[in-house]
Amino acid sequence: MAFFFTSESVSEGHPDKISDQISDAILDEFLRRDRESKVACETLCTTGMVVVAGEVRSDAYVDVQSVARRVINRIGYTKSDYMFDGNSCGILSAIHEQSPDINQGVVREEAEQGAGDQGIMFGYACNETREYMPATLILAQVIMKELAVIRREHNEMPYLRPDAKSQVTIEYDETGCPVRVHTIVVSTQHDEFITPGEGVTEKEAERLMGKRIEDDVRRILIPRVKARLKRANDKLADLIGDDYLLYVNPTGKFVIGGPHGDTGLTGRKIIADTYGGRGAHGGGAFSGKDSSKVDRSAAYAARHIAKNMVAAGIADQILVQLSYAIGISHPLSVYVDTYGTANVDYSDSEIARRIEKLFDLRPSAIIERFGLKNPIFEATASYGHFGNRPYKKEVTVFEHGREVTREIEFFGWERLDEADNLRREFGL
Repeated sequence: MAFFFTSESVSEGHPDKISDQISDAILDEFLRRDRESKVACETLCTTGMVVVAGEVRSDAYVDVQSVARRVINRIGYTKSDYMFDGNSCGILSAIHEQSPDINQGVVREEAEQGAGDQGIMFGYACNETREYMPATLILAQVIMKELAVIRREHNEMPYLRPDAKSQVTIEYDETGCPVRVHTIVVSTQHDEFITPGEGVTEKEAERLMGKRIEDDVRRILIPRVKARLKRANDKLADLIGDDYLLYVNPTGKFVIGGPHGDTGLTGRKIIADTYGGRGAHGGGAFSGKDSSKVDRSAAYAARHIAKNMVAAGIADQILVQLSYAIGISHPLSVYVDTYGTANVDYSDSEIARRIEKLFDLRPSAIIERFGLKNPIFEATASYGHFGNRPYKKEVTVFEHGREVTREIEFFGWERLDEADNLRREFGL
């Protein structure tokens, strides 16, 4: 039976994503100065105010105010009209020392480093996009990324403000293959570029603004999204026909937004951060947590396994669950669900047992494999932690009290470096 599925994404200017980016930027700055830093950093953003709180164990000093202001200005909150801007907002830091009770279970001999907490983590992959991600989420993210490009160009849609959300519904056929985009929702903050006066009522001004924005989304944004996908030779562009339903700012004008319109908190966009509602989620957020917290590192490892399994052809889609106990280095369990799409003559439980033998899932091994003591996390804090291409760039870090430049890999858990080994292992 055919079905519909929907995923959402949010812009880097969404208040929750501002919080995520500040938390991860602070984490990165600690790691840049002391790669052994243990950080759990939470951020709250509201009208004219940022509150940063959490627990840290580090030899480094970080200027929290400077880091937060840099992030806010980079995102685009640079005007007093927004009631939240990087140069004038108040910033309160309430960071304190990490609990020694947690520390004793985490800081051991490197190989036997225990998990920083108990919990369950999931990784998911499917073969409906080249990123091995759900098509609904990839399209929702591309809409947000292209809207941000347009906003920064300040040409075609000059009224745009940083806060925005998107949602994409796709129709799937009986075999689970995406057929077409059914509905697109775009809500974007904007200037009040038409005001009442000279015969224009407040209601009419709002209607005219709404019509301009909807026309621009249909005439400018969506064609640019399709062109962006086509430049990348991405077949997802073909899913966007001329018959989709479009809703733009469905509640009316969206002038009051960002932290002035809605308080932002770290860790409130965990589904947009992962698989858009597909697969499963263990409930733990990522941002602001160093890699000793398996909420983050083990979720990255589970995604790496799932993606390589699907790329190897072992299944068309796969869910991998890992579970840990605080202070214990090995996972308590490994679970696999191929949703009946396995292309090998093994049960899901047999696949799980092979994964457990093939992959070293101790926190220390995961951290080493993906370079998770490097300052790489601010890049993950907007537009999703998964589906990105891994890349390397030079980053300045401190080693033995001196600044040095090193080449560091970002999104290493997205590498397809185990697919060939898995094919051999499973006889494909």
